[in-house]
Amino acid sequence: MEGTRMEALIETLYTVTLTDYPGLPAKERIAAEARYCKALERRIGPPEDVVHALKAVERLADDGDVSELTDEARRLVSQWHLACNTARTAGLQGLGDLPEAWFEVRVS
Repeated sequence: MEGTRMEALIETLYTVTLTDYPGLPAKERIAAEARYCKALERRIGPPEDVVHALKAVERLADDGDVSELTDEARRLVSQWHLACNTARTAGLQGLGDLPEAWFEVRVS
């Protein structure tokens, strides 16, 4: 009887990467990124909502024109900044805060 090989495929809509935290073991980095995701989704909503908010923030960064933002876009951007601050605190919990460390969030 041949051994069976099981693989798990996890599809994600966005990724989070802890950056500029030298010397952190991979297991702790992955746990920090997972805490960040959980906190971000707790504040914003499911992954689809996270992606929607991130895209609004990216459009603002690309355009730079705040005057033409819709009320919904303004709400999303504000919500995004608050959620990221909360998520950063959660992500770095127990690790110590390095001012240069940051979490990069990208649409997959």
